[in-house]
Amino acid sequence: MFFIVCNYIIFENHQKDMQMFYEDIFREFNNHEIQFVVVGGVAFNLLGGMRSTQDLDLIVLMSDENLKRIVNVLKNNGYSPRHPVNADDLAKSEIRNEWISKRNMKAFSFIKDLKSFEQIDLIIDCPIDFLTAHESAEIINIGDFSIPVISPENLIKMKEHAGREIDLADIKELKAILKINGN
Repeated sequence: MFFIVCNYIIFENHQKDMQMFYEDIFREFNNHEIQFVVVGGVAFNLLGGMRSTQDLDLIVLMSDENLKRIVNVLKNNGYSPRHPVNADDLAKSEIRNEWISKRNMKAFSFIKDLKSFEQIDLIIDCPIDFLTAHESAEIINIGDFSIPVISPENLIKMKEHAGREIDLADIKELKAILKINGN
């Protein structure tokens, strides 16, 4: 099953909830025609890597309309911003651009509650623009919905940009996966 691949073993008592969380959100995003690409740890796992992760990282089309749909879906599913701001303001380009330029916003995080570990991060500061990521995304079909996942090559670029220790380890594994797959 898809979520065993995502390796949420460290949250054993939450594993079932985490599975439903991702399935429900992906299904809702598909139903509302939200433009997104999965990146980060979940993408790494879907591309064949193995590591634990607790959040869902996405890059999204940064149009006001797409962001409005995202905010509505997340609010309707019990999510709120991690920081004390109005979630609806994310879909207002003037306010969003101020957050980026004056507050150095790198990501916008939504959480369900502090106990569930359910967090969705919309990555704002990304070395790969959405259209590039979307055009080269690998589409993974699961049941009645599909998930666009960033290509291994673009995920490597993102991880090189981040440069954290975990990212450097992920890069090695992604390159090994590409080699095994003949790329």
